[in-house]
Amino acid sequence: SRTPAACQRSCRSVMTTICDLPEDVLVELLSLLPAQDLICTCRLVSTQWRYVVDLTTLWKRKCQREGFYIQNLDRSISDWKTFYMLCNLKRNLIKNPCAEENFQHWKLDNNDGDKWKIEDMPGPHGREMPDPKVHKYFVTSYGPCFKSQLITLQKEGYWNQLMDEKRPEIVVKDWYAARFDCGCRYELRVRLLSEDYIVLDDFHPEPVVIEQWNDAMWREISHTFQNYPAGVRYIWFQHGGQDTQFWAGWYGIRVTNSSITIGPLTL
Repeated sequence: SRTPAACQRSCRSVMTTICDLPEDVLVELLSLLPAQDLICTCRLVSTQWRYVVDLTTLWKRKCQREGFYIQNLDRSISDWKTFYMLCNLKRNLIKNPCAEENFQHWKLDNNDGDKWKIEDMPGPHGREMPDPKVHKYFVTSYGPCFKSQLITLQKEGYWNQLMDEKRPEIVVKDWYAARFDCGCRYELRVRLLSEDYIVLDDFHPEPVVIEQWNDAMWREISHTFQNYPAGVRYIWFQHGGQDTQFWAGWYGIRVTNSSITIGPLTL
Protein backbone atom coordinates (compact mmCIF):
# COMPACT_ATOMS: atom_id res chain seq x y z
CA SER A 1 0.00 0.00 0.00
CA ARG A 2 1.10 3.59 -0.70
CA THR A 3 2.25 5.84 2.12
CA PRO A 4 0.43 9.14 2.80
CA ALA A 5 3.54 11.03 1.58
CA ALA A 6 3.47 9.15 -1.72
CA CYS A 7 -0.24 9.95 -2.12
CA GLN A 8 0.49 13.64 -1.53
CA ARG A 9 3.26 13.64 -4.16
CA SER A 10 0.93 11.90 -6.62
CA CYS A 11 -1.84 14.45 -5.99
CA ARG A 12 0.57 17.37 -6.44
CA SER A 13 1.77 16.02 -9.77
CA VAL A 14 -1.77 16.07 -11.26
CA MET A 15 -3.00 19.25 -9.55
CA THR A 16 -3.44 22.08 -12.05
CA THR A 17 -2.97 25.80 -11.45
CA ILE A 18 -5.71 28.35 -12.08
CA CYS A 19 -3.93 29.20 -15.34
CA ASP A 20 -4.69 25.68 -16.62
CA LEU A 21 -8.45 26.25 -16.37
CA PRO A 22 -10.40 26.40 -19.65
CA GLU A 23 -10.93 29.96 -20.90
CA ASP A 24 -14.70 29.95 -20.30
CA VAL A 25 -14.19 28.86 -16.66
CA LEU A 26 -11.55 31.56 -16.13
CA VAL A 27 -13.93 34.15 -17.63
CA GLU A 28 -16.66 33.01 -15.24
CA LEU A 29 -14.35 33.22 -12.21
CA LEU A 30 -12.76 36.56 -13.09
CA SER A 31 -16.16 38.10 -13.86
CA LEU A 32 -16.91 37.82 -10.13
CA LEU A 33 -14.14 40.29 -9.26
CA PRO A 34 -14.55 44.08 -9.04
CA ALA A 35 -13.63 45.95 -12.24
CA GLN A 36 -10.81 47.87 -10.54
CA ASP A 37 -9.13 44.62 -9.42
CA LEU A 38 -9.44 43.18 -12.92
CA ILE A 39 -7.81 46.17 -14.59
CA CYS A 40 -5.25 47.19 -11.96
CA THR A 41 -4.20 43.72 -10.71
CA CYS A 42 -5.41 40.75 -12.78
CA ARG A 43 -4.25 42.18 -16.12
CA LEU A 44 -0.70 42.28 -14.74
CA VAL A 45 -0.59 38.59 -13.68
CA SER A 46 0.30 37.12 -17.08
CA THR A 47 -0.18 37.50 -20.82
CA GLN A 48 -3.01 34.96 -20.65
CA TRP A 49 -4.83 36.84 -17.87
CA ARG A 50 -4.44 40.14 -19.70
CA TYR A 51 -5.99 38.50 -22.77
CA VAL A 52 -8.91 37.11 -20.71
CA VAL A 53 -9.52 40.41 -18.85
CA ASP A 54 -9.74 42.20 -22.21
CA LEU A 55 -12.24 39.73 -23.65
CA THR A 56 -15.65 41.10 -24.65
CA THR A 57 -17.27 37.98 -23.16
CA LEU A 58 -15.92 38.75 -19.67
CA TRP A 59 -17.38 42.28 -19.59
CA LYS A 60 -20.64 41.13 -21.15
CA ARG A 61 -20.82 38.49 -18.40
CA LYS A 62 -20.25 41.18 -15.74
CA CYS A 63 -23.08 43.22 -17.28
CA GLN A 64 -25.36 40.18 -17.13
CA ARG A 65 -24.41 39.49 -13.50
CA GLU A 66 -25.12 43.05 -12.38
CA GLY A 67 -28.29 43.69 -14.38
CA PHE A 68 -26.81 46.05 -16.99
CA TYR A 69 -27.30 43.67 -19.92
CA ILE A 70 -30.14 44.47 -22.32
CA GLN A 71 -30.72 41.88 -25.05
CA ASN A 72 -31.90 44.26 -27.78
CA LEU A 73 -28.83 46.50 -27.34
CA ASP A 74 -26.38 43.63 -27.89
CA ARG A 75 -25.42 44.55 -31.44
CA SER A 76 -25.23 48.30 -30.82
CA ILE A 77 -22.57 48.05 -28.08
CA SER A 78 -19.07 48.15 -29.55
CA ASP A 79 -17.12 48.22 -26.27
CA TRP A 80 -18.58 46.14 -23.44
CA LYS A 81 -15.81 47.10 -21.00
CA THR A 82 -16.61 50.83 -21.32
CA PHE A 83 -20.36 50.05 -21.30
CA TYR A 84 -19.92 48.18 -18.00
CA MET A 85 -17.78 50.96 -16.46
CA LEU A 86 -20.30 53.65 -17.37
CA CYS A 87 -23.27 51.61 -16.10
CA ASN A 88 -21.40 50.85 -12.88
CA LEU A 89 -20.51 54.52 -12.30
CA LYS A 90 -23.94 55.88 -13.22
CA ARG A 91 -25.63 57.86 -10.44
CA ASN A 92 -26.80 61.40 -9.74
CA LEU A 93 -23.73 63.66 -9.56
CA ILE A 94 -25.71 66.54 -8.01
CA LYS A 95 -25.35 66.35 -4.24
CA ASN A 96 -28.28 67.22 -1.95
CA PRO A 97 -30.70 67.66 -4.88
CA CYS A 98 -33.88 67.63 -2.76
CA ALA A 99 -32.88 69.95 0.13
CA GLU A 100 -32.62 67.11 2.65
CA GLU A 101 -29.26 68.50 3.87
CA ASN A 102 -30.26 72.16 4.05
CA PHE A 103 -28.02 74.08 1.57
CA GLN A 104 -25.04 71.76 1.92
CA HIS A 105 -23.02 71.31 -1.34
CA TRP A 106 -24.71 74.34 -2.97
CA LYS A 107 -23.02 77.68 -3.62
CA LEU A 108 -25.49 80.53 -3.20
CA ASP A 109 -24.48 82.78 -6.12
CA ASN A 110 -27.37 85.24 -5.66
CA ASN A 111 -29.38 85.37 -2.45
CA ASP A 112 -31.47 88.52 -2.70
CA GLY A 113 -34.91 89.62 -1.48
CA ASP A 114 -35.78 87.49 1.54
CA LYS A 115 -33.19 84.93 0.29
CA TRP A 116 -33.41 81.24 -0.54
CA LYS A 117 -35.55 79.08 1.74
CA ILE A 118 -36.39 75.38 2.07
CA GLU A 119 -40.02 74.25 2.40
CA ASP A 120 -41.83 70.93 2.75
CA MET A 121 -44.02 69.53 -0.02
CA PRO A 122 -46.53 70.63 -1.18
CA GLY A 123 -45.96 74.06 0.43
CA PRO A 124 -48.41 77.00 0.44
CA HIS A 125 -50.62 76.97 -2.68
CA GLY A 126 -48.50 74.18 -4.14
CA ARG A 127 -48.77 70.58 -5.31
CA GLU A 128 -46.97 67.33 -4.52
CA MET A 129 -44.18 66.11 -6.82
CA PRO A 130 -44.88 63.13 -9.11
CA ASP A 131 -42.06 61.34 -7.26
CA PRO A 132 -43.32 60.52 -3.73
CA LYS A 133 -39.72 60.17 -2.48
CA VAL A 134 -39.17 63.94 -2.85
CA HIS A 135 -40.30 65.72 0.34
CA LYS A 136 -38.66 69.17 0.16
CA TYR A 137 -37.80 71.92 -2.30
CA PHE A 138 -35.77 75.13 -2.49
CA VAL A 139 -37.80 78.32 -3.01
CA THR A 140 -36.76 81.80 -4.24
CA SER A 141 -37.82 85.26 -3.13
CA TYR A 142 -38.56 88.65 -4.76
CA GLY A 143 -34.87 89.31 -5.57
CA PRO A 144 -32.69 87.15 -7.85
CA CYS A 145 -31.86 83.82 -6.19
CA PHE A 146 -29.40 81.50 -7.95
CA LYS A 147 -27.40 78.55 -6.64
CA SER A 148 -24.85 76.28 -8.28
CA GLN A 149 -22.66 73.19 -8.02
CA LEU A 150 -19.36 72.47 -9.74
CA ILE A 151 -18.77 68.77 -10.44
CA THR A 152 -15.18 67.57 -10.84
CA LEU A 153 -15.43 64.54 -13.12
CA GLN A 154 -12.19 62.87 -12.08
CA LYS A 155 -13.26 62.97 -8.41
CA GLU A 156 -16.48 61.18 -9.42
CA GLY A 157 -14.56 58.37 -11.17
CA TYR A 158 -14.72 59.63 -14.78
CA TRP A 159 -11.12 59.61 -15.99
CA ASN A 160 -9.91 61.96 -18.76
CA GLN A 161 -9.41 59.30 -21.44
CA LEU A 162 -12.95 57.99 -20.90
CA MET A 163 -14.48 61.45 -21.34
CA ASP A 164 -12.29 62.35 -24.34
CA GLU A 165 -12.48 59.09 -26.30
CA LYS A 166 -15.95 57.77 -25.48
CA ARG A 167 -17.82 61.09 -24.98
CA PRO A 168 -20.55 59.45 -22.86
CA GLU A 169 -23.98 61.08 -22.72
CA ILE A 170 -24.38 63.74 -20.04
CA VAL A 171 -28.06 64.01 -19.09
CA VAL A 172 -29.26 67.04 -17.11
CA LYS A 173 -32.69 67.19 -15.45
CA ASP A 174 -34.36 69.68 -13.15
CA TRP A 175 -37.85 70.13 -11.68
CA TYR A 176 -39.54 73.49 -11.11
CA ALA A 177 -42.95 74.78 -10.03
CA ALA A 178 -44.69 78.03 -9.12
CA ARG A 179 -47.14 78.92 -6.38
CA PHE A 180 -50.73 79.10 -7.63
CA ASP A 181 -51.15 82.69 -6.43
CA CYS A 182 -47.96 84.39 -7.74
CA GLY A 183 -46.12 84.73 -11.03
CA CYS A 184 -42.42 83.86 -11.19
CA ARG A 185 -39.41 83.23 -13.40
CA TYR A 186 -37.18 80.12 -13.66
CA GLU A 187 -33.72 79.84 -15.20
CA LEU A 188 -31.28 76.97 -15.75
CA ARG A 189 -27.72 77.04 -17.03
CA VAL A 190 -25.35 74.08 -17.42
CA ARG A 191 -21.81 74.34 -18.77
CA LEU A 192 -19.22 71.74 -19.69
CA LEU A 193 -15.82 73.17 -18.73
CA SER A 194 -12.20 72.37 -19.58
CA GLU A 195 -9.30 72.00 -17.14
CA ASP A 196 -8.87 75.81 -17.35
CA TYR A 197 -12.63 76.44 -16.92
CA ILE A 198 -13.12 77.34 -20.60
CA VAL A 199 -16.73 76.71 -21.71
CA LEU A 200 -16.77 73.80 -24.20
CA ASP A 201 -20.55 73.39 -24.36
CA ASP A 202 -23.44 75.31 -22.81
CA PHE A 203 -27.15 74.69 -22.20
CA HIS A 204 -28.99 77.90 -21.39
CA PRO A 205 -32.64 77.81 -22.50
CA GLU A 206 -34.88 80.88 -22.49
CA PRO A 207 -36.11 81.71 -18.97
CA VAL A 208 -39.53 80.25 -18.15
CA VAL A 209 -42.01 82.92 -17.04
CA ILE A 210 -45.08 81.60 -15.22
CA GLU A 211 -48.15 83.81 -14.79
CA GLN A 212 -50.14 84.37 -11.60
CA TRP A 213 -53.08 81.94 -11.05
CA ASN A 214 -51.22 79.04 -12.66
CA ASP A 215 -51.76 75.30 -12.13
CA ALA A 216 -48.81 75.03 -9.66
CA MET A 217 -47.77 71.78 -11.37
CA TRP A 218 -44.20 70.47 -11.12
CA ARG A 219 -42.52 70.32 -14.53
CA GLU A 220 -39.30 68.66 -15.64
CA ILE A 221 -36.72 70.22 -17.94
CA SER A 222 -34.19 67.87 -19.54
CA HIS A 223 -31.17 68.17 -21.83
CA THR A 224 -28.65 65.61 -23.14
CA PHE A 225 -25.12 66.65 -24.08
CA GLN A 226 -23.74 64.50 -26.93
CA ASN A 227 -20.77 64.87 -29.32
CA TYR A 228 -19.26 67.59 -27.14
CA PRO A 229 -15.58 68.55 -27.60
CA ALA A 230 -12.76 66.59 -25.93
CA GLY A 231 -11.33 68.06 -22.74
CA VAL A 232 -14.42 68.20 -20.49
CA ARG A 233 -13.21 68.08 -16.87
CA TYR A 234 -15.99 69.88 -14.95
CA ILE A 235 -19.76 70.32 -15.16
CA TRP A 236 -21.21 73.54 -13.75
CA PHE A 237 -24.93 73.53 -12.90
CA GLN A 238 -26.85 76.66 -11.90
CA HIS A 239 -30.57 77.29 -11.43
CA GLY A 240 -32.94 79.70 -9.73
CA GLY A 241 -35.07 82.76 -10.41
CA GLN A 242 -37.47 84.98 -8.46
CA ASP A 243 -41.10 86.01 -8.19
CA THR A 244 -42.33 88.58 -10.73
CA GLN A 245 -44.59 90.53 -8.36
CA PHE A 246 -41.96 91.56 -5.78
CA TRP A 247 -43.89 90.28 -2.78
CA ALA A 248 -42.00 89.98 0.50
CA GLY A 249 -41.50 86.35 1.50
CA TRP A 250 -41.07 83.27 -0.69
CA TYR A 251 -43.39 83.52 -3.67
CA GLY A 252 -40.79 82.78 -6.36
CA ILE A 253 -39.92 79.67 -8.35
CA ARG A 254 -39.48 76.37 -6.50
CA VAL A 255 -36.81 73.85 -7.57
CA THR A 256 -35.91 70.31 -6.50
CA ASN A 257 -34.82 66.83 -7.66
CA SER A 258 -32.04 68.17 -9.91
CA SER A 259 -29.81 65.53 -11.53
CA ILE A 260 -26.79 65.07 -13.76
CA THR A 261 -26.04 61.52 -14.90
CA ILE A 262 -23.38 60.19 -17.26
CA GLY A 263 -24.08 57.00 -19.15
CA PRO A 264 -23.32 54.97 -22.28
CA LEU A 265 -24.71 56.33 -25.56
CA THR A 266 -26.98 53.32 -26.06
CA LEU A 267 -28.91 53.70 -22.80
